[in-house]
Amino acid sequence: MCTIAIYSMKGGVGKTTLAVNLAWCAAMLSARRTLLWDLDQQAAATFLMRDGKGPKRRADGVYEQEVKPRKLIRSTAVERLDLLAADPSLRDLDRTFFNFGKKKRLAKIIESVSRDYDRIILDCPPGLSETSDQILRAADLVLVPVIPSPLSQRAFRTVVDHIERHHKGRTAILPVYTMVDRRRTLHREALENQKRWPVIPYASAVEQMASRRQPVGAFAPQSPAGQAFAKLWRGVERRIAKL
Repeated sequence: MCTIAIYSMKGGVGKTTLAVNLAWCAAMLSARRTLLWDLDQQAAATFLMRDGKGPKRRADGVYEQEVKPRKLIRSTAVERLDLLAADPSLRDLDRTFFNFGKKKRLAKIIESVSRDYDRIILDCPPGLSETSDQILRAADLVLVPVIPSPLSQRAFRTVVDHIERHHKGRTAILPVYTMVDRRRTLHREALENQKRWPVIPYASAVEQMASRRQPVGAFAPQSPAGQAFAKLWRGVERRIAKL
């Protein structure tokens, strides 16, 4: 089993888009038993993957150890892909982790379901916090979405610096350019400077995810975005094999 976190300290960079589409790729292209784990109180991944039924329990009960994760995990319309949903109760998740004072609490919770899955993909909230440190301790691989802009690239460097100081040797990082528009000079220059970084284009298929409530691969697998997610996933699998 491998835990893959989709994380950035900056919001609005496409974390949920990456998480949902890579979870679909894991389940459908690699035939992996996959769990998409939504840790963000905005619950965007939950919205995209849910069937509209309300949860029986609040999401924060998992982290306060009032309920086992298996009680909240739901199947999705995608074969081999399950969802551990989020809701607004996670707004106090930082405080929950801080109050318990156990640095590997999230890792232990993940371990409790690890036998049921080959890949666990974490859709993470933005920011540098107690929650992000729990995530960085638990993940085998961290994908960091980066928009080709100075502020987003600055945020990425901050994440790298933080990992170097506090998680060096335990956390592997893979930056990914997202929302790329090659018509923009700034974007083209950024891609030229980092030619080896994977690229996810800005595309109408990605925008349609919210209205369709489906990953791109489910309705437009041959689109540029669908092909980009598939290519990225194949790279992630190769990276995992080397860990």
